[in-house]
Amino acid sequence: MATEMTPTIAIHLGSALSATVLGPLALWSRLGRAQRPRLHRALGYAWVTFMLVAAISAIFIRSTTIVNINGYTPIHLLIPVVFVSLFLAFRALLRRNITGHRRMMVRLYIASCVVAGTFTLLPNRYLGRLIWGEWLGLLTPGAAGPGLIARVLLGTPW
Repeated sequence: MATEMTPTIAIHLGSALSATVLGPLALWSRLGRAQRPRLHRALGYAWVTFMLVAAISAIFIRSTTIVNINGYTPIHLLIPVVFVSLFLAFRALLRRNITGHRRMMVRLYIASCVVAGTFTLLPNRYLGRLIWGEWLGLLTPGAAGPGLIARVLLGTPW
């Protein structure tokens, strides 16, 4: 069953990709001797906004192609993780616990943008099929080299 690019998926994909790009920039703006607090704050608020949009839009994305409960798959567990992590990060800021804030934001970035983002690149996921199959043509079963990649990644018979 092919997944289509719905408006909800487009919003989720755009905000998740934006958060993935902005995260390192927000962290970089507070590193080293030349700290840029205004830039950090602006990028941080934008990153938080993108993360919230990604988490909220994910509530409306369901899948029945993998293990799920009422359309919610294991990756949906990141939704409460995002909400709780952002709450704890801002609570740490209010308590002037900069180390706790930094730790929470870095962990959230790694869990949601890096790890979850990597899983979305699997060939059985929408983004994976789009990139590996449609854009790069590496999932075409009849091709010599790419067909081998498709059979190995998808676990299809030789």
